[in-house]
Amino acid sequence: MSKTLQEIQKEVDDYIGQFKEGYFSPLAMIARLTEELGELAREVNHYYGEKPKKSSEEEKSMEQEIGDMLFVLTCLANSLHIDLEESHNLVMEKFNTRDKDRWTKKEL
Repeated sequence: MSKTLQEIQKEVDDYIGQFKEGYFSPLAMIARLTEELGELAREVNHYYGEKPKKSSEEEKSMEQEIGDMLFVLTCLANSLHIDLEESHNLVMEKFNTRDKDRWTKKEL
């Protein structure tokens, strides 16, 4: 099922809203995001790097780890009242203007 960024933000907000604790502080969420990035890096290293997974290690996927990062990033954005679609539009505008000639484009 395809979801818009707004739908994702609302789904996460509805989930977090059912708990008295609410969102963690921005600093705590940055720490969680860093933790999740480390877990993703470990999976990438197992898959693409020279460090094979130990037989005793739990099976996780990069898809799962990226999902964890997206969830925490969405929590951070929601807690700071940041619209992820607008954030995306801002960065794409930057790439399409300032960085438009930075890389070699493919011939069409």
